[in-house]
Amino acid sequence: MATAKKTVTVEQTGSPIRRPAEQRATLIGLGLNKIRRRATLEDTPAVRGMIAKVAHLVRVVDEA
Repeated sequence: MATAKKTVTVEQTGSPIRRPAEQRATLIGLGLNKIRRRATLEDTPAVRGMIAKVAHLVRVVDEA
């Protein structure tokens, strides 16, 4: 039996302009690069850490 993996959908709400390079790279790592773009990712501690690092630029839309 395969277990369904938990996912989290994040949406970019802020611009990476005038932000540190680490934050820009984190957004790219999350699959985001334009405002209002959404990405559905596997809910892992690493992804949660990335979301926390750029929490002021993204919002969690859905947790499934």
